[in-house]
Amino acid sequence: MPLPTPPRDITLRRATAADSRRLTRLVRTSGAYTGEYASMVDGYQVGAAYIEHHPVHVAVDADGLVLGFYALLLDEAELDLAFVADHAQGLGIGRMLMTHMIAEGRAAGLDAIRVVAHPPAEEFYLRTGARRTGTVRPAGHIHWARPELHWDLTATADAA
Repeated sequence: MPLPTPPRDITLRRATAADSRRLTRLVRTSGAYTGEYASMVDGYQVGAAYIEHHPVHVAVDADGLVLGFYALLLDEAELDLAFVADHAQGLGIGRMLMTHMIAEGRAAGLDAIRVVAHPPAEEFYLRTGARRTGTVRPAGHIHWARPELHWDLTATADAA
């Protein structure tokens, strides 16, 4: 099933330190992190220093409401964070964020981008062009295996 096209009034912009609280709230209130997964976001913070150091981009609506964001760690060639607000899922915002992330990775000269995915998000990443390359075993406070995926940035831009 193809991913939906986002509404036209959604734009992407680079996050600023002032977005820290909104991004932290989006992470902590994500419906994807309930039950056994709640420990992943308990007390999590998207800090101002993190936002200033890494390429973090947000999807905002015409009123400036943050609907989603991603954080790309260029030094590690890794997607660190990707969230879409629960009420905004299914609108194509995640697809928009991943397309932008892939373009940013290419512009930075990366050949691939890795993500260690939240298990329920694996299918989404596969639909955006990532391929599964392994499994990361449980460790620390994470008591479940996680899929490891990669986007090949050497493929044509149409593949994403």
